Amino acid sequence: MIIAIDGPSGAGKSTVARSVAQELGFACLDTGAMYRAIAWQARENGVALDDGEALGEIARTFPIEFRHFEGDPHPRQVLIGGTDVTDAIRTFEIDKAVSPVSAEPLVREALVEQQRRIGRAGNYVVEGRDIGTVVFPDAEVKVFLTASDEVRAERRVRQNAERGVGSTDYDEVLADLRRRDDYDSSRAASPLRPAEDAVMLDSTELSREEVIAEICALAREKGASATDGGASGEAASQQKA
Repeated sequence: MIIAIDGPSGAGKSTVARSVAQELGFACLDTGAMYRAIAWQARENGVALDDGEALGEIARTFPIEFRHFEGDPHPRQVLIGGTDVTDAIRTFEIDKAVSPVSAEPLVREALVEQQRRIGRAGNYVVEGRDIGTVVFPDAEVKVFLTASDEVRAERRVRQNAERGVGSTDYDEVLADLRRRDDYDSSRAASPLRPAEDAVMLDSTELSREEVIAEICALAREKGASATDGGASGEAASQQKA
């Protein structure tokens, strides 16, 4: 089973996806981390963010690997070309670089096929911006998770402070979220939009627990149970994207 959670930056998709996967015994496929890894590698290689051919070549030739720990549905490490970039891809610089990178059709083509291959192998909660519309259009559960700009900015500032990476300036983060929303919604390749059959969830006035409970209920209506197995343990530690 695939549970697709789409929505704008700062909507809480990653946190919710991790908790839903934990509750249901699924694994998380962090597609956003894949695009961030390509953006990081592009900066390392001195590749311009508008050079679609070069970015596509990076996406085709640099393997991205996720490593899981036993009992944790969310990948603990992200590697690209064998380099651990788990923390390096969560900086404010990568926040700004990831939108143009993810908008490049050649990058998306290279990564989407790998995401589909992984998803077909087990039960996954997958979050991103085009999961229910492009990557897994036949996902059994589709959710579009959003919140007000201000609440999303507050959450992102708090998250950055807890991680010790990224900006903690509210105005700067708010401006960047709005910039990314405009960019992601208007891009030609796989724009940010809800799937026609997605359940819309506005978390502005909802607690995280309420959002998680709602998505788990939707999944159980489709036959998911807490005994379903995802990619975990040794198998997950070897999983490549």
